[in-house]
Amino acid sequence: MSKKNQHVVPHGNEWAVKGAGNSKATYITDTQSEAIKLARDIAQNQNSELFIHNRHGQIRERNTYGDDPNPPKG
Repeated sequence: MSKKNQHVVPHGNEWAVKGAGNSKATYITDTQSEAIKLARDIAQNQNSELFIHNRHGQIRERNTYGDDPNPPKG
């Protein structure tokens, strides 16, 4: 399985989980919280990043699972 960052994005009135660069959604759920849980599980398994978008498509949160390319100082 390739290491792909996961995105939680709006999908009409629903929410989708998509791997980076994928045209099709991995999952489509009724709520954003369901989509976040599924995407988090995938990102943790793949040691990748999770991007959570708001209803307008803007990234509102980002989480890294595995090797953080920009760890905080201190």
